[in-house]
Amino acid sequence: MAKDRKIGVAMDFSKSSKMALKWAIDNLADKGDTFYIIHTKSNSIDESKSQLWAKSGSPLIPLAEFREPEVMNKYDVKIDIEVLDILDTAARQKEIYIVTKLYWGDAREKLCEAIEDLKLDSLVMGSRGLSTIKRIILGSVTNYVMTNATCPVTIVKDPDFHRH
Repeated sequence: MAKDRKIGVAMDFSKSSKMALKWAIDNLADKGDTFYIIHTKSNSIDESKSQLWAKSGSPLIPLAEFREPEVMNKYDVKIDIEVLDILDTAARQKEIYIVTKLYWGDAREKLCEAIEDLKLDSLVMGSRGLSTIKRIILGSVTNYVMTNATCPVTIVKDPDFHRH
């Protein structure tokens, strides 16, 4: 595998995005790679932050800072211990560098912008498993990103979704 790749993982802290993170670490992570955890927030109550970073997103947040409650409060992101544990373990065992990038706005557009801004080699994301009708009405983030991304996109589906 090529070394020092830039791999993005779309993270909304849902079950499917956590599965995508685990899949990316298990199947793609290699020593020296950089994993970008990309989280998109709709415009927040604090419009000043939204306006300040509307175009470029937040500064890159190293994993050590992402763990700090003060940093996460600053960006209005709820700390998810399960995700932090997965990231800490991956950084140690796989010897990868992990940073977080936050964007404000429409997730579909911001994920595509992140691919360009961060010069990602690949993006991994989960699928919520919307029905065909809901995808048509609400619009699917995964469909939009797959269609408009300028790098390979891997969609990790929840294996429990189609079980009855």
